[in-house]
Amino acid sequence: MSKERKVHQDIERLLGPIGNQASCDRCFELLDEYVELEVAGVDTATRLAGLRTHLRGCPACNGDYESLRALITAESPGRE
Repeated sequence: MSKERKVHQDIERLLGPIGNQASCDRCFELLDEYVELEVAGVDTATRLAGLRTHLRGCPACNGDYESLRALITAESPGRE
């Protein structure tokens, strides 16, 4: 990860995500679909706008995302 990206992530964690984003409730509703699309290689930023930004800035939702992604990739050999 570049130093610039690390600084940007630190700022988002302190101030909250920058840009268009979904709420925690909306993120929870769409998280399964988001991870499935991401693992399939689909452009999630276009299909589910705002979720990526929210996941980068919300530790709780990001934790759910990381857990779900790990589960899905573990259950689907060859997909990662």
